Amino acid sequence: WDRVKHISSAPRRTLKRSLSSSHTLGSPIISQWSLLALQRDAKGQYLFDLLCHHLNLLEKDYFGIRFVDPDKQRHWLEFTKSVVKQLRSQPPFTMCFRVKFYPADPAALKEEITRYLVFLQIKRDLYHGRLLCKTSDAALLAAYILQAEIGDYDPGKHPEGYSSKFQFFPKHSEKLERKIAEIHKTELSGQTPATSELNFLRKAQTLETYGVDPHPCKVSPPYGRRLH
Repeated sequence: WDRVKHISSAPRRTLKRSLSSSHTLGSPIISQWSLLALQRDAKGQYLFDLLCHHLNLLEKDYFGIRFVDPDKQRHWLEFTKSVVKQLRSQPPFTMCFRVKFYPADPAALKEEITRYLVFLQIKRDLYHGRLLCKTSDAALLAAYILQAEIGDYDPGKHPEGYSSKFQFFPKHSEKLERKIAEIHKTELSGQTPATSELNFLRKAQTLETYGVDPHPCKVSPPYGRRLH
């Protein structure tokens, strides 16, 4: 048996797992320690169910576990195969709990924890430049995140330029920061974190790149435009 440790570090709520003393599993959702046991020949389904149980997550079908191979290619863990045999790299291993299938209507999800996990995933997509949108939509999405994380604007707590302390996108301008703060100050007051997260999801699902998972490709002559 291998011992499995879950750990998180604020503010990313990162879950890590260690098998023996070196294997790790990272996930952006857990904020507490727990110690579990996992057999070396345990299959992906066992590990996935273990995480879902830890989260009290019932709507499991939207999620999966992802890992990166030695060639820096991302893969989804196959639930019918041994966890260790799927990882070609040497320990420590790193895997992430992610949204695999984006719900067509996130607002229709039954469980609040499911909506929150989808919110975290889309927030991550926005930060990594996978969720593309025009400037006005970007400002609104970021303002929803701001409202969810710090609540109503308070001039005593939020000095000029307070929105610049948050990283919503790969890069953004001071003009966009001012627009985010303006929306947060004037349009979102009174919204609870749950309401702001729900409004964020409703807006995100209308964007063309919602749920898109881009992969790098190249053209290989002499075969013309062949994708890899």
